[in-house]
Amino acid sequence: MTDIERATTARPIDTRLKIAALWTSLLFIFAYVDIFAFFRADVLQDALAGKVAVFTVDQSFLLLTTLYVIIPSLMISLSLILPPRANRLTNIIVAAVYALTILGSCIGEVWIYYWVGSLTEVLLLLVILRHAWKMP
Repeated sequence: MTDIERATTARPIDTRLKIAALWTSLLFIFAYVDIFAFFRADVLQDALAGKVAVFTVDQSFLLLTTLYVIIPSLMISLSLILPPRANRLTNIIVAAVYALTILGSCIGEVWIYYWVGSLTEVLLLLVILRHAWKMP
């Protein structure tokens, strides 16, 4: 085998790297769906009035929202460093909980971009679940 053939031969990607990449993709979609919401007059007006959906924007809301984003952010690193059993269990639990919360956030939503973003997030979480479930 030549050097070129060796360099271009596909090598299997470690499951932990796949899961870390999926969490990274999820976070980009989280961010952009939330950023795009501020192009909507209704969301922007509510935010200026201190409201997000049914929540009042206060210290508690911002703390809980920060924690909600910190967890999948940490999952990128944890997917790479946790021992296999803890890795598998943590990814299964966190991905399942996040899929449910994302689907819950879609209740009453009529904007297509939000549905596309949320369904993509859920699909990524299902792939994370699948990889974690099959993790050796």
